[in-house]
Amino acid sequence: MRYYATDPDALLDVYYPPNVQGGHERLTTVVWVHGGGFMSGRRQDVAHYLKILAARGFVVANVDYSIAPGATWPTPTRQVNAALSYLQAHAEALNIDADRIVLAGDSAGAQIAAELANAITSPDHARRIGITPALAPRQLAGTLLFCGPYDAGLVQWDSPFAGFMRTVLWSYMGRKDFLDDPRLDTFSVARHVTPAFPPAFISAGNADPLEPHSHVMAAALQKQGVRVDALFFPRDHAPPLPHEYQFNLDSEAGRQAMERSVAFLHGLREGGAVPPPPTVDRSDGQGE
Repeated sequence: MRYYATDPDALLDVYYPPNVQGGHERLTTVVWVHGGGFMSGRRQDVAHYLKILAARGFVVANVDYSIAPGATWPTPTRQVNAALSYLQAHAEALNIDADRIVLAGDSAGAQIAAELANAITSPDHARRIGITPALAPRQLAGTLLFCGPYDAGLVQWDSPFAGFMRTVLWSYMGRKDFLDDPRLDTFSVARHVTPAFPPAFISAGNADPLEPHSHVMAAALQKQGVRVDALFFPRDHAPPLPHEYQFNLDSEAGRQAMERSVAFLHGLREGGAVPPPPTVDRSDGQGE
């Protein structure tokens, strides 16, 4: 379905648990933003995974957005905000509980989801991005954030991964001299989270080049007093867990991530109540 009439990229699909569509039950709705380095990807890439998630008892909206270099920051965040407006307007027809929305995403989609969650809960951040949030803070029950880039300052420019990140940020920011672009600070959402940010589930694999971003995001939220359930793995975990490890449901780690995600979502109760205290896996040796 099209969530914004004049935007050809503004498409989304909605998935349901068995025997729910067409009924009267309003369910927690997970709005998932796919990854792809801001330059690629489409909602079909994550459709199978999201249908499995929906079968665990949720409505799941799978959102497409425009990609770079044709669309630069913060266009995708504004588009996902428009998708939230559409879902809220059609909540009754879609069996959505508009007071229990969860923003979720993987890789680039996790940054977009986190950025929009922060804009919804922080008027200052909304002004920095230039959006009027489609939801009130009380409607945003939580976030699921997998393998995202949350602070551009963490990029190691002498690493093998640097070339890819240079291409990504040049494309997404729309400037070759992106390091001098003051907007890069706003993109680095971990620097701007507030105590109003919703409860978060955060995870990344031990062999993911972006794993440090997830640690920093989790720590930034916890410093603000936000409830965080973080799933990380020991440095010597074998086999090594790559970027987007969670999609491999044939692996023990992928299944663990799914079960922890589902438990987190079921813990989000009506009225914006937070889940139980976090169960952060400290087996990575970082300590408190």
